[in-house]
Amino acid sequence: MEKPFDFWQDHSDNFLEMALRTDRDEKLLNPDGYGKNTGDCGDTIEIFLSATDDRIDSVSVHIDGCIHTRASAYAVSHLVEGKTMQQAWDVTTEDVIGFLQTLPQASHYCAELAVGALYLALANYRDLRCNPWKASYLKR
Repeated sequence: MEKPFDFWQDHSDNFLEMALRTDRDEKLLNPDGYGKNTGDCGDTIEIFLSATDDRIDSVSVHIDGCIHTRASAYAVSHLVEGKTMQQAWDVTTEDVIGFLQTLPQASHYCAELAVGALYLALANYRDLRCNPWKASYLKR
């Protein structure tokens, strides 16, 4: 007989830490980069980047979704904070899944959602660096 899944015992420490964190949950008014991604399931991740000299100083997130979406968004923020913008572009869905270790197969789309929001934030950062006048027109 197969033992039932025990959330606290059967998830990795990384998954539990990322799923239960709340310290990065903040909507920044004037981020250096912003990305918002909504999945087919309705879960939404917003990522706010603060950067200096093309290096990510801090990452804030706003999440409307399940615990797997939260874990994935926090994993992305953990993986890119302190990295250069180019290094952040190299973060993949597989990196998030690997870092979390126990993200259920059926929830791998949550990692895709989080990485998609990151890529949108990185693209927004690049666009604002090339066209700084756009920043004054942004409404979030």
